[in-house]
Amino acid sequence: EAGADMVKVFPASVGGPAYIKALKAPLPQVPLVPTGGVSVENAGEYIKAGAEVLAVGGKLVDKKAVAEGNFGAIRDYARRLVEVVAEARRG
Repeated sequence: EAGADMVKVFPASVGGPAYIKALKAPLPQVPLVPTGGVSVENAGEYIKAGAEVLAVGGKLVDKKAVAEGNFGAIRDYARRLVEVVAEARRG
């Protein structure tokens, strides 16, 4: 109602997917964007908990991979992330 399209939840790692689920219970109309600690390992759980969008930074763009020019590793991680999110959305 205040005009925000989405609400960023940071750092999401403090409460994890359970916190997103708890926020969605009284506020189902509020689109939540967890960020800070989102990874391939927990992305599906965030989606199942009610997150509409995920913000992934350091886990996606790994500093070591960038320094080594290993952009294939970043691409592969992104693909796995997309697959995990798609699977979670299918239920």
